[in-house]
Amino acid sequence: MAIVLSIIIVLFGGIGFNFLGIRDYPAIDPPNVSVRTSYAGANSDIIESQITEPLEKAINGIAGVKNITSSSSQGTSNINVEFELGENLEGAANDVRDKVSQALRSLPPDLDAPPVVTKADASSDPILAMTVQSNTRNQLEVTEYANNNLLERLQTIPGVSNIMIWGEKRYAMRIWFNSTKLTAFGLTFADVQTALARENVELPSGKIAGNSTELSVRTFGKINTEEEFKNINIKNVNGADIKLKDVADVVLGPENEESVLKESGVPMIALALVPQPGSNYVAISDEFYKRLEKIKKDVPADIKLDIALDQTKYIKRSISEVKETLIIALVLVIIIIYLFFRDWAIAFRPLIDIPVSLIGAFFIMYLFGFTINVLTMLAIVLATGLVVDDGIVVTENIYKKWSRV
Repeated sequence: MAIVLSIIIVLFGGIGFNFLGIRDYPAIDPPNVSVRTSYAGANSDIIESQITEPLEKAINGIAGVKNITSSSSQGTSNINVEFELGENLEGAANDVRDKVSQALRSLPPDLDAPPVVTKADASSDPILAMTVQSNTRNQLEVTEYANNNLLERLQTIPGVSNIMIWGEKRYAMRIWFNSTKLTAFGLTFADVQTALARENVELPSGKIAGNSTELSVRTFGKINTEEEFKNINIKNVNGADIKLKDVADVVLGPENEESVLKESGVPMIALALVPQPGSNYVAISDEFYKRLEKIKKDVPADIKLDIALDQTKYIKRSISEVKETLIIALVLVIIIIYLFFRDWAIAFRPLIDIPVSLIGAFFIMYLFGFTINVLTMLAIVLATGLVVDDGIVVTENIYKKWSRV
């Protein structure tokens, strides 16, 4: 009976262990809702007074709000609403959407788009980051290579929620106006904006159908090259077509020139892995390094890959130290019991009850939704002391009763 029960405990403990997530700290994620609003061209003072403050006043009246933090920067307003732990995330997000909808009338009418309300994960920090740099390619080319060749190979790692790209540089057509020439031709920025919206557009064109054939029609209206942008007609003045190149310089360059990621003066980008809530960090790390070895075999010679961040190494060290503690505890218990009883059969008996007790605890952890983290590992170490102490006491009593018989 005892053997059967021990086997059942170990079996269920092993099953529970396989389903436990491994991370640094317990997954205590308070409901978080973020509100992001874009207002191109507005400085931080206008963003704060006309967007952030009205939204904060509206959101502040929601029940269960614990904390509201906001940031107002050039063209962007970000508000993060943290709710109490007991609040339902879906209900909290709906309440925020309702309040934001009511506050729309007090926001500037020419916003780029309505405020975007999203549910945020409080533990969405990256756990791994890989840098990509090259001495021959610029950041635009490195970003394009990473998006086309590396991103998809890392996104499919089980347990990965998102891949963040730090230092990303996207291609954009940058137009530098000459205000003197605009004034001389009697043009305004609105005229150029209207021309760009009119000329750079791709519309559905339907299809052509006959008695025996049917063809879909596609019109190529999108403009892609510098030369095509330069030849856009802005306006006809006194019978002459004024082109974009007459009033501005057109250059194909990065969308964002205000930030850069460098190492030793060499520009680079970084791919950061964001885990899913409750996922196994160590399993993600192991799979990442396996794929990294395969990726290194395929990258060109001028591309250098390196690891900039690895939060899982601390978790692995914690687990390794717990293993060492358990082994030391078992060895000491065996030695102490042997020194007192002078019987190896009795000395090795704790090798059965101690592992059975600790392995069975993993099934209880699984039932209660716990993960393997620093705190639960500390609990396992403390529990080891209790199990060892009880094992010695039980062994002593068994020996006493057996010796009397």
